Amino acid sequence: MKRFAMAASLVMLASTCASAQTTEQLVKGATDTSNVLNYGMGYNLQRFSTLNQINKDSVKNLVPVWNYSFNDDRSEESQPLVYQGVIYVTSHNATMAVDAKTGKQIWKTKVEYPAETPRIVCCGIINRGAALYDGKVFRTTLDANVIALDAKNGKELWRQKAADIKEGYSMTVAPLVADGVVITGISGAEFGTRGFIDGWDPATGKHLWRTHSIPSPEEPGGDTWKGDTWKLGGGSTWITGSYDPELNTVYWGIGNPGPFNSAVRPGDNLYTCSVLAMDPKTGKIKWHYQFSPNNPFDYDSVAEMVLADMNVEGKPTKVLMDANRNGFFYVLDRTNGKLLAANPYVKVNWATGIDMKTGRPIETDVSKDAREGKKVTVYPSILGGKNWEPMSFNPQTGLAYANTLAFGGRYKTEPVTFKQGEWYLGMDLTDLWEYGDGPRGHLKAIDPMTGKSKWEAPSDIPRFSGVLSTAGGVVFSGALTGEFEAFDADTGKKLWQFQTGSGIEGQPVTWQQDGVQYVAVTSGYGGVYSLFSGDERLANVPPGGSLWVFAVKQ
Repeated sequence: MKRFAMAASLVMLASTCASAQTTEQLVKGATDTSNVLNYGMGYNLQRFSTLNQINKDSVKNLVPVWNYSFNDDRSEESQPLVYQGVIYVTSHNATMAVDAKTGKQIWKTKVEYPAETPRIVCCGIINRGAALYDGKVFRTTLDANVIALDAKNGKELWRQKAADIKEGYSMTVAPLVADGVVITGISGAEFGTRGFIDGWDPATGKHLWRTHSIPSPEEPGGDTWKGDTWKLGGGSTWITGSYDPELNTVYWGIGNPGPFNSAVRPGDNLYTCSVLAMDPKTGKIKWHYQFSPNNPFDYDSVAEMVLADMNVEGKPTKVLMDANRNGFFYVLDRTNGKLLAANPYVKVNWATGIDMKTGRPIETDVSKDAREGKKVTVYPSILGGKNWEPMSFNPQTGLAYANTLAFGGRYKTEPVTFKQGEWYLGMDLTDLWEYGDGPRGHLKAIDPMTGKSKWEAPSDIPRFSGVLSTAGGVVFSGALTGEFEAFDADTGKKLWQFQTGSGIEGQPVTWQQDGVQYVAVTSGYGGVYSLFSGDERLANVPPGGSLWVFAVKQ
C-alpha cells in the first residue's frame, strides 16, 4: 500500500509539473516570489522583487550555492526562468532544466543549426531566454526557428521556421506569451532585411499573424519610405516586449533602419526606432511612437519598454518608460502613446532636446553634418546611451537602475550596395570610438521624469549585464571582468561582489524556495562590446558559460 501511495504521489507531481503556467499565473508573475515566470520578472519588465531576505545588511553574507556549466564558450545573455523548483535556461545551442536547489541537470536538449549561421549574426552568438506556458518551454534558435519543448523532459513538440538565414535573418529573442499567443521578434537589420513580429499558437505552432515593422507602400506609414527602400528597411525586433493585461496591449520596441547611411532612405522611416502598441491576438497596431526619425546613428529602440503606474503632475498614470539608445529617457502614457517626459540621461550632442508637442528630436549640426556625409563625433556612440542590457524599475524608490555607456563614436557614411546575406551598413567601421580618459560606463539610479541620476557607480569597463532591484534595498549587476555585484539602492555604495570566472552579460533574477531567497545569473563573456570595442583590458577574461545561484549563508 505504501508503495502504491508513493507511486500515486509521483504521478500527481508529474501531472502538476506538466501543467506549467496558466494565463492567470503569467499575469501575476511580477508578484509571484516563489517563481520567475516571465522574461523581465513580470509582464511589466520591471525586474523588481518584493523579497527582502537578502538586504543591505545580509548581502555581505551572500555565498554561491552551486554552479552549473553550459559546456559553451559563447556569450551567455539568457534570463533564467524558475517554476516549481526547476530552473529553465538557454544558451545558443541548448535548452536546459536544472534543479533549483541542487544544481543537478534534469534534462538538456541541444539546438543544432547550419554551420554557416554565425555568418549572418551581427553582434554575438547568443540566446536571451525562454517562455513557459501550459507545460511547454518556448524558445527561438539562431537559424530563425521557433520551437516548443515538453517542460517535463525537453522533448521537441513542434518547430516552425520564421525566416531564412540566407536572407540575413536570425533569432536571439526570448518569446513572450500574451493572451494565449506566443509572440516572437527577429534580428537582421544590418543585412538589409525587413523586420517583423510574429504570433504563434502555443499548442500547435500554427502561424497566427505577422506584423511587419517596415510598412509596404499601401500600409499606414508606407509613405515614410521612398521608392523600394522599405524592402531593405531593417527594423529588427530582437528584445522581448512588455504586456498590459488590463489594456490587452503588447509594447514592442523596433530597431534601427537600414542602411545606416540615411541619405539612401529619405523620410521618417516608420516604424524604425519606435515602440508599437499591439493587440496580441491579431498583431494589429493600436498606436506607435517614433523616438528617432530617419536615424543615421544605429539608435535602435528594441530595448525593454518598462510599464509602471506613476503619479504624473499629481495624476495616477499608466506609463511606459524607455532608456533609449539615443540618450534620452522617455516616459509615455501607455494608453495612447502621449509623450510625458524626455530628458537626457547620458551625454548627448546629436540633439538639444525633444519637442514635447511633436515628440520629435531637436537636432544639432552633428546630425545635419552626418547626413551630408561629413565625419562627426557623436554622443552617445552607435552602441547607445544604453545598449540591450535591461534596466530595473523599483516602484518603492521610484528610480530606474540602468547600466549606461559613457563614450562617443566617430561616424561617417560611405556608399553602400545591397548583396543578400552580407552587411548592409553604408558606414565607415575603421575608426569607431571616442573613449576619453574617464570611466566608460556607469550604473545609474535615474529619475524617470527628469533623466537625472540620484547616484552613479562608475566602471572603467562598461557593464553589459541586466539589472535587478529588490525591496531589500539592493541592486544587482554584473561586470564584463566577471564580478557579480550588489549595490545599495539608495546610495550606490557597493556592498558585495563575487568573481564568477567569466564576464557577466546575463540577466539576474531572484525567488524564494523553502524559506530561502536565491539569486541567479548567467556568466559567459563574448557579446557586442567584446566584438567591437577593441578593449585590450578584457584580453585575459576567459570564456565559459555557466549558471550561478547564490543565497545568504545560514
